[in-house]
Amino acid sequence: MNNSVGNTGRALWAGLRALLVLTVVCGVLYPLAVTGIAQVAFPGKANGSEIEDASGKVVGSEVIGQRYDLPVKDGEETPAPDLRWFQPRPSNGLGTNSVNTQYSIVLSGATNRSGDNAGLIQWVKDAKAAVVEDNSTADHTVKPEDVPADAVTSSGSGLDPHISPEYAKLQVHRVAERNKLDVATVEKLVADHTDGRILGFIGEPRVHVLRLNIALKELATRRATWPSG
Repeated sequence: MNNSVGNTGRALWAGLRALLVLTVVCGVLYPLAVTGIAQVAFPGKANGSEIEDASGKVVGSEVIGQRYDLPVKDGEETPAPDLRWFQPRPSNGLGTNSVNTQYSIVLSGATNRSGDNAGLIQWVKDAKAAVVEDNSTADHTVKPEDVPADAVTSSGSGLDPHISPEYAKLQVHRVAERNKLDVATVEKLVADHTDGRILGFIGEPRVHVLRLNIALKELATRRATWPSG
């Protein structure tokens, strides 16, 4: 009996020591080591790939897209897009939160609907009609055949921060008109913020919407302070 109690006590003490050692190693030392290495080697990525505006305020992340919407009006289920800004790809995964009112991760993922799904086809048709209407101006009409796929479909993650150069260029006339800027000036802004293929052959050219809108805001602010005449 005494041997049984003693063996049980030794086993419990051995288990407790293993628990304490593993807690310290795996729960304290290892996370601290990984965090320290990340902060030294990749500080930007380790801290969320944050993007700052001209004033130094963090306004988003390099790797997560965000929406640019007007405040929700009474009776509206979803907010209307703020057409002063370049718009991202459609996504149901971007919303608002109390930390950054421009974006939050609500969900991530595609619709998983097949290409011949009637609901998806109608959704794309409606989205294309909205893109044509929103981006046509008094002196420029967008043609339905000029609307690229990324203007009416979400990415696989639903959180893509980039759009194609074609979609960015399609929005130029509307953005220029809303911000009282020359079309050529906004076209140059898009060109300056178009990234080529990685290493020249991987992926496709792309435009980071948030970085483009930060530059647009700076340009529009400078334009507003220019003397008239």
